Amino acid sequence: MIKKILITGGSGMIGMRLSKFLLQKGYLVNHLSRSSKNYDSDIGIYHWDVKKGQIENEAILSADCIVHLAGAGIADKRWTASRKKEIVESRTKSTALLIDKLKELNHKPELFLSISAIGYYGACGDEWVDENSPAANDFLAQVCEKWEAAAHEVKKLNINYNTIRIGMVLSPNGGALREIEKPLKFGIAGYLGNGQQYMSWIHIEDLCRQFLHCIEGKAQTNETYNAVAPNPERNIDFTSKLSKAIGKGILMPTPGFAIKLMLGEMANMVLTGQRVSCKKIQSTGFEYKYPDLKTALEDIYSKN
Repeated sequence: MIKKILITGGSGMIGMRLSKFLLQKGYLVNHLSRSSKNYDSDIGIYHWDVKKGQIENEAILSADCIVHLAGAGIADKRWTASRKKEIVESRTKSTALLIDKLKELNHKPELFLSISAIGYYGACGDEWVDENSPAANDFLAQVCEKWEAAAHEVKKLNINYNTIRIGMVLSPNGGALREIEKPLKFGIAGYLGNGQQYMSWIHIEDLCRQFLHCIEGKAQTNETYNAVAPNPERNIDFTSKLSKAIGKGILMPTPGFAIKLMLGEMANMVLTGQRVSCKKIQSTGFEYKYPDLKTALEDIYSKN
């Protein structure tokens, strides 16, 4: 039975919420961290340094399950050539280090749970995509392909894995939602471009519940699952519902050319979208607590 869970990227928005969620469920949680700072007395901290190829042995040997969330932020900086390299290598090299350490120590956790992103599918228009859909050819898709390929090397050690392709995560504690909110401070609900692109989102509680679903063995192992709610929204509708949830904002477009000037190549992330299916995880018995945007936003803004 899985009791001890080792999380990389545990100090991030998803990692911190997942850690608290798992602690509440009775699991023991440890983090791999570049810092020795203990930000929660209930969480054990082990040191690792990807550049130096270092991980404390006990971190690996004590893990019944590894949840690998670590990676440089996709939208934190403009995509220069050096930043793109950092985005890719922060994922592939950290994954390879974990797997090399598992091999070195001959330790076989019950599950290696690694994330990816729905950026894998690229710009899909109105077409529904699922886990069997091919990868696109743009930068984000290439990141996801390399990321997933690195994680699937764990199969060679006869360790079960799951890969979770995550959509836009809605949280009261930061992330994309806080960025989308910013124009509302000036009374503007700014949809992006023509606003017709789909946004496949998930409430952070449902994301944590989906992780737990895999950890508890309720999903099929050695499979990839999308982590998105059943009802993606067009950007203009998402923005309108967000404006209503907050109680202010006049719906206005943000021209695509302006977004491209501000974000450069990153603009493709917000001007194109994906209509992503979650039927595969639902087929394993997973049920969403927040299946529609109105319910999700009401929950999030009731906590502010």
